[in-house]
Amino acid sequence: MLKPFVMVAPTGARRTKSDHAALPMTMDEIVKTAISCHASGADALHLHVRDDAGRHSLDAGRYLETIAELDRVLPNMPVQITTEAGGIFDVSAQLRCLQTVKPKWASISVREIDRSPDLADAVYGACAEADTKVQHILYGPDDVSLYMQRRAEGIIRQHQADVIYVLGRYSKNQTSRAEDLQPFLTANHDADSWMVCAFGPFEHACLVDAAQRGGALRVGFENSITSEDGHLHKDNAGSVSSLCQRLTETT
Repeated sequence: MLKPFVMVAPTGARRTKSDHAALPMTMDEIVKTAISCHASGADALHLHVRDDAGRHSLDAGRYLETIAELDRVLPNMPVQITTEAGGIFDVSAQLRCLQTVKPKWASISVREIDRSPDLADAVYGACAEADTKVQHILYGPDDVSLYMQRRAEGIIRQHQADVIYVLGRYSKNQTSRAEDLQPFLTANHDADSWMVCAFGPFEHACLVDAAQRGGALRVGFENSITSEDGHLHKDNAGSVSSLCQRLTETT
């Protein structure tokens, strides 16, 4: 097995330093984390930004400033922004973010965009116009069906076919298992490429299984801050390094 593509998601929308002191929230912390994670084996960064109070933000100015700094110090590490609502933002705010930032890469939840079906075409159209690569967030088979329906309708453009399968987000205690991936793989999703992230302490085991099935991987404190034995990872780079070592041992 060749080393799979590994993206790090170091922050997320909800965790704070009360969960882990090494969770990056400021721009400087995010940049330092990106540097260490890239050195540890991460190929790309999934970016969340926070406001001055530490809350999840879709502020275009913060995104543009952080992306510019990341591009300066890590020009070979692709950056994907999130459009996650986080229980705060509506679809019009997500659309404004995409229209203003015009990112090279963005993750979009099909179920979140479906909260305002009248804006869905504008969301995916804005991405097409800006040549933004779209990765669709799918939380379960119902999301796969919705994704396929929107593609058939032409709302999701045919070239916008990348997906990420989220394991364990809505399971008890947000704990995923490797077998949670199978319902996604048996669905006829017609994806160009697929990635997996997994919530809970079995994150790495789920990702190793996904890699063996041909998937790309997303790892980091957005999804898990502990190893299988319950110990906290030192930091995001430590989690990336542990995952990459485990992947090496399975080749």
